[in-house]
Amino acid sequence: MRARLDALGLDGIFDVHTHFLPERMLDKVWAYFDSAGPLTGRAWPIAYRHSEEERLRVLRALGVRHFTALTYPHKPGMAAWLNQWGAEFAADKPDCLQSATFYPEPGAGDYVREAIEAGARIFKAHVQVGDYDPNSPLLDPVWEVLSESRTPLVIHSGHGPAPGRFTGPAGMETLLGRYPDLVLIVAHMGLPDYARFLDLAEKYDGVHLDTTMAFTAFTEAATPFPVSELPRLEALGERVLFGSDFPNIPYPYLEAVDAILGLSIGLGLGDDWARGVLYGNAARLFGMSSA
Repeated sequence: MRARLDALGLDGIFDVHTHFLPERMLDKVWAYFDSAGPLTGRAWPIAYRHSEEERLRVLRALGVRHFTALTYPHKPGMAAWLNQWGAEFAADKPDCLQSATFYPEPGAGDYVREAIEAGARIFKAHVQVGDYDPNSPLLDPVWEVLSESRTPLVIHSGHGPAPGRFTGPAGMETLLGRYPDLVLIVAHMGLPDYARFLDLAEKYDGVHLDTTMAFTAFTEAATPFPVSELPRLEALGERVLFGSDFPNIPYPYLEAVDAILGLSIGLGLGDDWARGVLYGNAARLFGMSSA
């Protein structure tokens, strides 16, 4: 990894899509991925099934200078507790962006505002796991707070790897039509509907795309990114951010980095594009110095 970063003149990586969770909840998430075969038709072995301490050590040893601790509830009554856990987790980890979440329930707007006031820098929403309509009236107060504060939100709203009742670009098109100032980071490039999420990024300045699992051999085998869309990806420039889904990936972390370098070198997007994706674009979004 060090040689790859040195070749780009980077000190490290800014990973906007990593997960740290309370232990009992993480065990349940891993059990879900252990059974993901029936959902996706493919095995999904967890590459970094380690203790929390070891996962932190591995992530930092890989050269990750900033990361997140994304959590997501699947029912009412969880989000405020997860936000408190996220604040406590990040308190002694200056390299971790304090992360928070929400669910469509009464009072969601209030606890989202409280989380921001307590230091939350990034939120996570998972439309498929939460099984909710992003345009539910219960979420209107949340969107108002996030629009007003311009706090970035990583949102898993695409159909991949397994569709849900409310996944897909249509819900995001409706949401952004109602709240055009939202700062959204579309997880997984919105796969498999890459083109329609690129449309949204071109239309709304606050829409970003994260590269989580995209472009890797694992994903390309099932939902390849269209080569014809690469010029649009290059033109988006600073609104493409690196994400990994660490630790819940079925391959080594380095493969995700090499996938970006493959686009940079093999498909001609260039070193400046790769430097931005791997660090600079997220640093700009979160107001941090360049690597």
